[in-house]
Amino acid sequence: MKVVIADDESLARERLRALLAEHPGIEVVAEAENGLDALQACSQHRPDMVLLDIAMPGVDGLEAARHLAAFDPRPAVVFCTAYDEHALSAFEAAAIDYLMKPIRPERLAAALERARTFIAGRENHPPATSSSQPRTHLCARLRGSLRLIPVDEVHYLQAEEKYVVVHHARGEDLIEESLKSLEEEFGGRFVRIHRNCLVARHELVEIKRVGDGHVQAILRHGKVPLEVSRRCVAGLRETVKAL
Repeated sequence: MKVVIADDESLARERLRALLAEHPGIEVVAEAENGLDALQACSQHRPDMVLLDIAMPGVDGLEAARHLAAFDPRPAVVFCTAYDEHALSAFEAAAIDYLMKPIRPERLAAALERARTFIAGRENHPPATSSSQPRTHLCARLRGSLRLIPVDEVHYLQAEEKYVVVHHARGEDLIEESLKSLEEEFGGRFVRIHRNCLVARHELVEIKRVGDGHVQAILRHGKVPLEVSRRCVAGLRETVKAL
């Protein structure tokens, strides 16, 4: 079983590595000091299990777990933390166990058994994208590495075949998610203007009718106006009025 350890404290990583060494068949394939490095390591090594701290700089463990839930194959996520108040959020992020520091050998052994059970039935645990807590970043894959895009920097999302193009403050990236799932997760932040396009509410400046009768949305940072479908016009007008 391949394992990634993610914790910003080197002593905590060393302790976990020592405890894991007592279990045959366990291979620690990478260590990470924050959530972004953990995601990069998981993208590269495709581990079976991730031992994940919660309080880490930058992307924390909960945010990383929400992204890992959408990985295919999806790793078993076990949180290792000094704080018990995050347990509910951890299981909402699809964790299979929650270990309190200092980690006791018998609790880690139980978590490993849970992970083996999860891995054995992994085909019955498909990648998940829904959570009661929306992510703060979107995850784009770039030639074997990952880029996290802050959701509050996204201008609009446009579906193209099986991908979604994220137009954001630093450029454009492709993500392997559906527009429908993004609308469900971030419905309060984005508004649909077309069957293939969601626009950040704060980016909307106005909508206008052009000479051929079509309606276009003008964005604060948009290089070109975006087409608005007929079925979205009425609702979009109300949205713009409320801004």
